[in-house]
Amino acid sequence: MELWIDFGWLILGLVMLYFGAEWLVQGAASVALKVGLTPLVVGLTVVAFGTSAPELLVSLQANLEDPPRGGFALGNIIGSNICNIALILGVAALVRPIQVNKQVLTRDTPIMIIISLAFVWMLRDQSISTVEAAILAGTLLLYIVTSIRKGLKSGEEAEVEGMDDEEIAAAKNASGAKVFVYILLIILGLATLAVGANRLIEGGVGIAQTFGVPDVVIALSLVALGTSLPELATSIVASVKKQGDIIIGNVVGSNLFNILAVIGITGLVAPLFSEEIKSVDLYFMIGLSVLSILFMATRKTIGRLEGVILLALYVGYLAFTFQG
Repeated sequence: MELWIDFGWLILGLVMLYFGAEWLVQGAASVALKVGLTPLVVGLTVVAFGTSAPELLVSLQANLEDPPRGGFALGNIIGSNICNIALILGVAALVRPIQVNKQVLTRDTPIMIIISLAFVWMLRDQSISTVEAAILAGTLLLYIVTSIRKGLKSGEEAEVEGMDDEEIAAAKNASGAKVFVYILLIILGLATLAVGANRLIEGGVGIAQTFGVPDVVIALSLVALGTSLPELATSIVASVKKQGDIIIGNVVGSNLFNILAVIGITGLVAPLFSEEIKSVDLYFMIGLSVLSILFMATRKTIGRLEGVILLALYVGYLAFTFQG
């Protein structure tokens, strides 16, 4: 009976994280547009943070428990990054081959690989110190500022995920009452995320204890998959609409923010420690990142064959994780 209750908490937590992130992004993006920020700035800041909110809340809460569950927090991020590349890119490529933008290939993806390598190096002693977390958070600020300056210099206006031109115009011209609704959405989103993270950890830890597997295995698999569901849904829709830039940008951006924002902020609040993270998980994350850029460099497209390979690797990784 307790096992079913734990599964119930896990599912409830995932659902609450999904809707909490949606409400937070919608409310925060609308308020940001109302106060005069451009869609480009909103997309690179508010929306990026909002879509990483599930991972951030789960990791923060896990690391602040007594005793701290650093393995759960780190496993969530490593598993999410693996899921983003192998599952999300794989599924999207199966729906429709993904055309790759030159900037993603020459700038954003190499940055993702460099940041991932730095993260693995920081974990050489199975911990992320406060200083290392501060370096990650500082790099995040530098990346955001650089991206905004580059985008504004190019004169291009980015889309805000989940909002069309009419909705953006409506947010900019919103009345005082409407702004109040946006603020309520932010509060509701944050509250839902907090409760959802709590329930997800409760259920995930309970399941792990029932089957005698480490917390980190649940975090690397079930929790990572659940917190990546918003990105998966967005990528499938974008693939159907032939918006390859959004798909790859979503994956690369999410992986960057997971390491720089989630690990950076979580590590600043309290250092992260874990002896449960295995080198194979870190190497697999790096290997997938390198493989993805090799796929992108081939005809500037991620085709269906590459999608099948990525999905097969993800299934194999999950099987290996649970057997290990």
